[in-house]
Amino acid sequence: MYRQNPPSLSTMLKCAGRFYFCTMNNKIPFQKPYTNAHDLVKLLQSRGLAITDAVKAERYLEFIGYYRLSAYMYPLLQMPKEQHLYKPNTSFDQVMMLYRFDKKLRLLIFNEIEKIEVAVRSAIVNTGSDMTGNPFWMTDSSNFIDTKKFRHTMDLIDAELHRSREDFIVHFKQTYTDAYPPAWILAEVLPFGVITNMFSNIKTARIKKTIAQKFGLQVAPFESWLTIVTLTRNSCCHHARVWNKQNTIRPMLPNRMTGCWITLPTDTLRIYFDLCIIKYFLNIISPQNDMKAKIDALLANHPDIDIVAMGFPHGWENEPLWQ
Repeated sequence: MYRQNPPSLSTMLKCAGRFYFCTMNNKIPFQKPYTNAHDLVKLLQSRGLAITDAVKAERYLEFIGYYRLSAYMYPLLQMPKEQHLYKPNTSFDQVMMLYRFDKKLRLLIFNEIEKIEVAVRSAIVNTGSDMTGNPFWMTDSSNFIDTKKFRHTMDLIDAELHRSREDFIVHFKQTYTDAYPPAWILAEVLPFGVITNMFSNIKTARIKKTIAQKFGLQVAPFESWLTIVTLTRNSCCHHARVWNKQNTIRPMLPNRMTGCWITLPTDTLRIYFDLCIIKYFLNIISPQNDMKAKIDALLANHPDIDIVAMGFPHGWENEPLWQ
């Protein structure tokens, strides 16, 4: 709390400018040389990382990359981590175990998100088509709030239709005079991110509310959770680390919801909360889903994984959401 009046905008801008100037002055040129896989093995060994099969470790470093694997080495460093010394009895096998676990986790997540993507896509298409009475509502500017955002969406639609070689798109172009296919055809070639951005731009609040209610949520948290699902999906698609990564966007918490939810204090920026969001959607879409069984099996096969680093609270498996 300020004891006097808060600083003016111009004062804050001046301070920001000074900070930026100082930050720029503190920058240094990147001077680290390239190091080949053989020398990297020697370096890791000198830092206390046990490597029993140097040839195999070199091959992993060569074909996966040291920089990618370093993200899985980092949790195994002693404090202070800037010294780059590994905890006692830490091995390269542990690094690869973390790497493989993360890969399997991404595959599990991607498989579950596919079901959400298909369901949300269908809900948006069907509800919009039904309530507007217009099969071509997705390409009709009168249905959207932000004209600039709509034009950007149309550019993406044009690009997708231009490069699509799907039989149903080719058939539509050859058979009909309409500039664009109806919503239920068009949506099949659009990335999920385009669909969710289209949802956020829908003009009629009643349409958005009806779509969100199909998943037992209000519009704002539904939109927020779709963003989290999309970002998580993108991380999985690009093979990015997810198991202990801290997200940058904090999801909104609903005031009320139809389905069961969690009760224990949870870090909303960790992957566990993303898994909870995915599980919530799946419980609506497919009440008999086996997502928890898959997570249980994955964790059982990797007993050394620190699930606290993933955001799992003690007793998570007893939460109403996971029952």
